Amino acid sequence: MEFNVITTLDELDTIAVEWNALLENSASHVPFLRYEYLHAWWKTRGGGEWPFDQSRLKVITAKQDGHLLGIAPLFSAPNLQNEPSLLFIGSIEVSDFLDFIVNPHDLPAFIPALLDFLEEQDDPKWQTLDLYNILDDSPTLAILKASAETKGWSYTQEKLQPSPYITLPGDWENYLAGIDKKQHHEVRRKLRRTAEAPIQANWYTVKEGQKLATETQSFIDMMAGDPEKQNFLTDLMSQHLHNTARVAFENDWLQLSFLTLGGEKAAAYMSFIYDQRLWVYNSGWNLKYSEFSPGWVLLANLLKWSNDNEIHEFDFMRGDERYKYKFGGVDRYVIRAVLRQA
Repeated sequence: MEFNVITTLDELDTIAVEWNALLENSASHVPFLRYEYLHAWWKTRGGGEWPFDQSRLKVITAKQDGHLLGIAPLFSAPNLQNEPSLLFIGSIEVSDFLDFIVNPHDLPAFIPALLDFLEEQDDPKWQTLDLYNILDDSPTLAILKASAETKGWSYTQEKLQPSPYITLPGDWENYLAGIDKKQHHEVRRKLRRTAEAPIQANWYTVKEGQKLATETQSFIDMMAGDPEKQNFLTDLMSQHLHNTARVAFENDWLQLSFLTLGGEKAAAYMSFIYDQRLWVYNSGWNLKYSEFSPGWVLLANLLKWSNDNEIHEFDFMRGDERYKYKFGGVDRYVIRAVLRQA
């Protein structure tokens, strides 16, 4: 296995096609590992989460017989404990799921060899391999633990957040029959109430590229209506959202949807359609229309659309908000794995 270190975006661009091809057969095939997404994330360091002057690209690629076998999409920075560390590009807040990019059957060889290679890397010096947001069913976790123990390194693992999801039956009525009976009736009641309201209700998904920037800004403005999200939406974070929307749109996996009431935007969801799943990334709503529960109404329409369009899984992603469980969400978790050299 031949390892190489990539430290610039220009060099990284040369493997973009190979990167995405490898991802399609990787253990964690998620939109946050797409080359375009991580490239956009790096430009703002996740909307300003990581200081530009303290973070450096350190992507490790592994080839065997001339073919790309694995990618460790890493960067170096002081972690939250101020230890010199290597972390996944995308860490921590705005990229729900992260991992190595490797075919499952190559992971048992890739991870031990990667750790051996990293042990010899001292530019920059690092103490900790601090890996956030690995899904709890990823085979990466068990192999990391075993490999660290073999080397005499310390290994700790902690459960960070639930990440509820719904397996969809492919039929709206069957879906409703599968959730709590009280919630079933509540969904129907709110949909009926909106349909019967004196102001007309519609929902749509952005399809025109020339409108994308304006519609994305409308979405950000709606997010900012939530006091908790207002402080989150710095200039760099807004730029990250614009960049993410653009690359997802250009690669045909963006679903930016709005519910309108009387022609005015009342709720919005920014989601990804990827690998026959719908991944709910973020949301916003207009408090003026709270009496109509516009967020719930739009979410119900997205679930119906997903059932009607061969979406196999509806992923709410990280967070334990109550509405996710009311709509039938089942927990899985994201994990932080920390390896420290002996």
